[in-house]
Amino acid sequence: MLVYSRIMHFAFEKTGMDQFSHNPLGAASSDEAASQRSGARDSLLLTAQFRVAGTGESLQVRVRNLSAGGLMAEYAEPVAVGTPVEVDLRGVGMVTGRIAWCAERRVGVAFDREIDPMAARKPVGKGGHTPHYAKAIITRR
Repeated sequence: MLVYSRIMHFAFEKTGMDQFSHNPLGAASSDEAASQRSGARDSLLLTAQFRVAGTGESLQVRVRNLSAGGLMAEYAEPVAVGTPVEVDLRGVGMVTGRIAWCAERRVGVAFDREIDPMAARKPVGKGGHTPHYAKAIITRR
């Protein structure tokens, strides 16, 4: 919740207005929201499981960038700003947060707690469990 509060305070301070209004027609575009964030973001493309509060359904989304305080993901449905969400990130685990903005088939999520974004980039496995039929056949000469 602290990270979400910092983001809202920072956006209000930078723009002098409430960017996170609940009016979807007056919402800032994803480019405008991106220009008002603080903190380094790690551009990447990975998939994650995404669940909006109030729905029992978990959907796979594409995460476009990730930072310690939040992420941007492709999500086709409009979601109200402030809606609680859960994101299951590879290498990080389940993270809770809230929708910070929603525009152009993308959403911004402000995490409730900071994460290590580099953990999502770590390799998941070392191939030790790769079936024999999927391994390359190398012959010695």
